[in-house]
Amino acid sequence: VQLQASGGGLVQAGDSLRLSCAASGRTFSRYHMGWFRQAPGKEREFVARISWSGASIYYAGFVKGRCTISRDNAKNTGYLQMNSLKPEDTAVYYCAAREYGRTWTSDQFLYDYWGQGTLDTVSS
Repeated sequence: VQLQASGGGLVQAGDSLRLSCAASGRTFSRYHMGWFRQAPGKEREFVARISWSGASIYYAGFVKGRCTISRDNAKNTGYLQMNSLKPEDTAVYYCAAREYGRTWTSDQFLYDYWGQGTLDTVSS
């Protein structure tokens, strides 16, 4: 499956962004999806994940209450809605996919497919 993330941009603190992850090549519903981010000078970290059906969702503590992960399997697209953005949310955001028959996980090293990343810059 090929993934393409989009929706990033330059916003001010307190604003919102909606990231999209468009999948192609294989049936999107066969994959769990996760969002990760890498801030300048830092390692990539887990943000949120959603199971293949959308029935299960899990967030990193630092975004809980500010982000909503979702997916539309009919459109082969996943989403990450981010609200109340902070300057420390500035990062390249990546979507990733893992086959649904495997463990649903936050471990980035277990995801098999990655999008190219989209840069979110939050100014203070």
